[in-house]
Amino acid sequence: MKLEVEKVLNKIRPALQADGGDVELVDVEGGVVKVRLVGACNGCPMATMTLKGGIEAALKEEIPSVQRVESV
Repeated sequence: MKLEVEKVLNKIRPALQADGGDVELVDVEGGVVKVRLVGACNGCPMATMTLKGGIEAALKEEIPSVQRVESV
């Protein structure tokens, strides 16, 4: 499942990188994907929206077994 998650994250990365940020996959435990927001995303006031509305939504849409995404 990690490979599938990385493929989806690679689709999202250009948008994050355009704003000076990025996302790193930390781990996948069952249906929980753990990521780390880095660069400009780390500490950004919109980070929660990016995590839930962007990253989590994209992962759930393409990988039905993803239950949630957590920032670590």
